[in-house]
Amino acid sequence: MSQALHPYVNQQVLILTSDGRTLTGTLLGHDQTTNLILSSTVERIFAPPLSEEPTSHVEHGLYLVRGDNVVLCGLVDQELESGMEWDKVRAVPLGGVKHS
Repeated sequence: MSQALHPYVNQQVLILTSDGRTLTGTLLGHDQTTNLILSSTVERIFAPPLSEEPTSHVEHGLYLVRGDNVVLCGLVDQELESGMEWDKVRAVPLGGVKHS
């Protein structure tokens, strides 16, 4: 996967982790084991369906994601991202991933 990530460097990416977290940030670099270095990292914590609470955002800034925790890494559609009202989005929490 690490060679496939090269075009994503200096682009905004979304990362799903094996523990169900959703992170967005600018991919600064990666290595052969898919360890990822992100800047301007924000974690989205989605409110559950039917909740009155808004979806929250936690700013992490410079952030390292270990490769064995990366489930998905994809480019963010900037136009779609800027038009979203993230505080109104609701989602069922993602479960964790089990490696066998």
